[in-house]
Amino acid sequence: MSDPSVESIVNLLLQARRDHRLADAAKFSETLTSSQQAYAVQEGVANALGWYGTEGAMHWKSGGPSRQVTLTHAPLPPAGVWASPAAAGAFGFTARGIEAEVALRLGQSVDATMSATIDEASASKLIEAMTVSIEVVDSRWTGGMSAPALLRLADLQSHGALVLGEWTPWVPRDWARQSCRVFVGQQPVIERQGTHSLGNPVWGLGAWLRHATQGGKVVAAGTVLTTGTWVGILNAAAGDRVIAEFDGIGTAEVQL
Repeated sequence: MSDPSVESIVNLLLQARRDHRLADAAKFSETLTSSQQAYAVQEGVANALGWYGTEGAMHWKSGGPSRQVTLTHAPLPPAGVWASPAAAGAFGFTARGIEAEVALRLGQSVDATMSATIDEASASKLIEAMTVSIEVVDSRWTGGMSAPALLRLADLQSHGALVLGEWTPWVPRDWARQSCRVFVGQQPVIERQGTHSLGNPVWGLGAWLRHATQGGKVVAAGTVLTTGTWVGILNAAAGDRVIAEFDGIGTAEVQL
């Protein structure tokens, strides 16, 4: 690792994970100046903790607030990927933001040559299955989601854990009419329809695959991508039971 800025943030995040203590975002707010550095931090932390085997990360998150902005991506640690119904137990969260999402699973491997020409239509043909997912949003930085964007990106885009429901065969849907409901503890149910920020969770697959196949990497068949929230970030607390339901797709559940 030759970039001292990258190295310093890698070491901070490793210490935060080891000590279960938040790093000072304000103190290091200007350390990273590019998304390339933030992605290098992601890789440095993963390598130091030995998260991935020879096939690379098998679970990812990708998305953004609209089609007009550059999408961001993060590979996810396998220890925090759980099958629904899941129980967090003593998992060390510092925060518990809830995002209700749809996850997609690739039916074939993809290399850089293939990813270079993928658009929404061709991306749909690569998907073999879909499921409901719950992402638990967490942070290693003080300020959490108000920490600087590049620090959040370096920290796996504020990822805590991923819960995956039962897989169902992929069928294109009318996403504008897709309904979902989210139950968080004793809070009022949240219900939304057609509220994915990109309009279609498949829309961003090409950008993600082009990112993930940089440097000659291959995204393996069976890799899972969770594609962004339909309900924003909902606040949950330890002890809450969280359920996400997507009509026609399924459910996911986690006990925090």
